[in-house]
Amino acid sequence: MIKKYNTIEKEEINSVLKVLKNGEISGFVAAAIPEFYGGKEVKKLEQNFAKKFNSKYALSVNSATSGIYCMLMAQNIQPGDEVITSPYTMHATASSILQCGATPIFADIEDDTFGLDPKSVEKKISKYTKGILAVNIFGHSCEIIALKKLAKKYNLFLVEDNSQAPGGKLSNKLFTGSTGSASVYSLNRHKIIQCGEGGIVLTNSKKIFDKMALVRNHGEAVVRSFKTKDIQNTIGQNLRLTEIQAAIATSQLKKLDRLNSERIRLCNRLTKNLKKFEQIKVPFVKKNHKHVYYFYVMQIDLKHLKYKPKKIVELFKRNGFVLRHGYIKPLYHEPMFKKKICFGNKGYPFILNKRNNQINYNDHKQWKNCEEINKKVFLTSSIYYPYNLKDMDKFSNLLATCLK
Repeated sequence: MIKKYNTIEKEEINSVLKVLKNGEISGFVAAAIPEFYGGKEVKKLEQNFAKKFNSKYALSVNSATSGIYCMLMAQNIQPGDEVITSPYTMHATASSILQCGATPIFADIEDDTFGLDPKSVEKKISKYTKGILAVNIFGHSCEIIALKKLAKKYNLFLVEDNSQAPGGKLSNKLFTGSTGSASVYSLNRHKIIQCGEGGIVLTNSKKIFDKMALVRNHGEAVVRSFKTKDIQNTIGQNLRLTEIQAAIATSQLKKLDRLNSERIRLCNRLTKNLKKFEQIKVPFVKKNHKHVYYFYVMQIDLKHLKYKPKKIVELFKRNGFVLRHGYIKPLYHEPMFKKKICFGNKGYPFILNKRNNQINYNDHKQWKNCEEINKKVFLTSSIYYPYNLKDMDKFSNLLATCLK
């Protein structure tokens, strides 16, 4: 039986009961008053998140998807602009670009970090490129410093989707998600810490924070009262977090270091066991970096396996482990991109791009690494408590029986 990952304990339950007894389930009001920025629990969560990750500002939202949208809108993206991002990530990363009326341009990925390849990114830059949306996937940073240099060279914005790497580090002091002008953290039920649904955006820019706050909470209704000078991209939505979710997330944040340490301990055991098999490429950890292992990702050429991937996945399930072959289909395979159909049936927003006819999502040769890597990837999420070191040994031994 698959062991369940459950981080909800007494502290979370008590925090929810406290909010319920108080009776204020949401503290937001869409008006130019202090409650425009939320209630007590929301503000507490934002303060704690900002302090934890050495950021000046934190904005809570109802999902990381909403966070990416707010973050991009705050860059004053114009319809027809291009944003370079990874094709090897959740759909929300690219769909948020489309929501802003811009065009996602997919660069290839590296075969070790699974993040954007800076060389591929540079080749994708055009006169319509507005920025780079980097993804720190599986718990490890992408080559964010190289991407920052590119952004500076070509006068582009750089933002980060850090949903899968909370608490990861590039050095002893530098967290993943702290290099771009803003970064998103996820609090979805599947993530390392969670409150059911939710997200946080961190930034050191008051200008970015202020605009994101408008996008989160019906900004068009308050710009006159706030005397906002730059009203572009301030049309808002209801992307607000409830007091209950915020209270849970505050309790979860306190556990992040412990939960990450447990994952690292179990994954280190897996790596120790598996690195002796030359058929298996274990997760890459760059020097001085901290990998927090949202997933433990291996690469195995199918020719080295005794059985077909489906049979291996079923074998692991019978033995109490989650194992997947491949992560997701690269995003350019999705009908939305293949047919360039998003809003309506006329090709919006793709047709707003002045070089739309030159952008071909069906030419997969331009993403050679991404295509090849996904065929080799096997990943597991069975790297959390209540799994233990003996389980990691069992997992390793089981995988060894599948190798030629």
